[in-house]
Amino acid sequence: MKRVFVIVLDSCGIGEMPDAALFGDEGSNTLKSAAQAEGFEMPNMKKLGLFNIDGIDWCEGVDKPSGAYARMAEASNGKDTTTGHWEMAGIISEKPMPTFPDGFPKEVMDEFEKKTGRGWLVNKPYSGTAVINEYGDEHVKTGKLIVYTSADSVFQIAAHEDIVPCEQLYEYCRTAREILKGDYAVGRVIARPFIGKGNGNYTRTPRRHDFSLEPTGTTMLDQIKDAGMDVLAVGKIKDIFAGVGITEYVYTQNNAEGIERTLEYMDKDFHGLCFTNLVDTDMIYGHRRDIQGYGDALSYFDKKLGEMLGKMRKEDLLIITADHGCDPGYTKTTDHTREYVPFVACGAEEFLKPGNYGSRKTFADLGATVVSYLGLKPLSGTAFNAADPVKE
Repeated sequence: MKRVFVIVLDSCGIGEMPDAALFGDEGSNTLKSAAQAEGFEMPNMKKLGLFNIDGIDWCEGVDKPSGAYARMAEASNGKDTTTGHWEMAGIISEKPMPTFPDGFPKEVMDEFEKKTGRGWLVNKPYSGTAVINEYGDEHVKTGKLIVYTSADSVFQIAAHEDIVPCEQLYEYCRTAREILKGDYAVGRVIARPFIGKGNGNYTRTPRRHDFSLEPTGTTMLDQIKDAGMDVLAVGKIKDIFAGVGITEYVYTQNNAEGIERTLEYMDKDFHGLCFTNLVDTDMIYGHRRDIQGYGDALSYFDKKLGEMLGKMRKEDLLIITADHGCDPGYTKTTDHTREYVPFVACGAEEFLKPGNYGSRKTFADLGATVVSYLGLKPLSGTAFNAADPVKE
């Protein structure tokens, strides 16, 4: 029974892409910055070949990596979570999702206010932690929703859990998702609940929820599900794909829980794909430019990876990757960064030989590899097993 595990270390890019300057991201390198953290170590990923990937020269690799490894370029016009995940699943987005650097237009906000029955505050790009501390008191006093965006294609709604219960906040997000269509069709509407006693002392809670667009084409998830196999989603994968192509899902509050849920699935019998997103590296450490936190999160994942490797069965294929960059050492912005991402895989060696698979032109090669292993025909991208590794 073939099982594929794909784990996304959210935002763990491995160096600027050639077109990074077009996105304002020259010199970005998420993994290199994270590796500066005190106590950083990823011995399991090192053995598999992470530091042997083309372009990685700040950490020493190993003589004979036990895994298949490569770097993948993003062919889509973007550097956000939705675009990155969709591309690895087979959808290449030539047109970027709309962004709103000056805030959302009056017609959108008027309709939002009319349908929710609440006023709003801010409506411009803002740091998520700063916006609740600067506007939280006014929100608590007036009940107006804090609406903000970022460099990504997002419409974010923040509210104190004592003022707007989470289920009500989620309903407001569903309302916004219905409004934001056509030219205003942002990739995600995000609920950002927070708590706190006031005077600017507020913190976000783990009860964030994303409401994404439905994928614009057929993904590897659809192919696997339509073939009668399982598609298990861990973390925010269900939200990223708007539930399409998924047979079972579990939400998680942090990386530790996401890893534990994945380990539990490794103990179960299923045929198909288990797709996991570990979001802390992006949401908590990348955007907040916390090098030590980012490095600690990667080191923790690597430690738990040892348990995963111990649970792998003969026909299992494990793939570890990322969806974009978010360099914790980058000071020009606090946004995502346009970077290559790693592809590190092990297991199923009769299908995918260990070795260096060079630089790939698209994340879609990952999805092509997954469906090929499961006996299906890729709709986009080129499976890694279509050619032997590059000879060193």
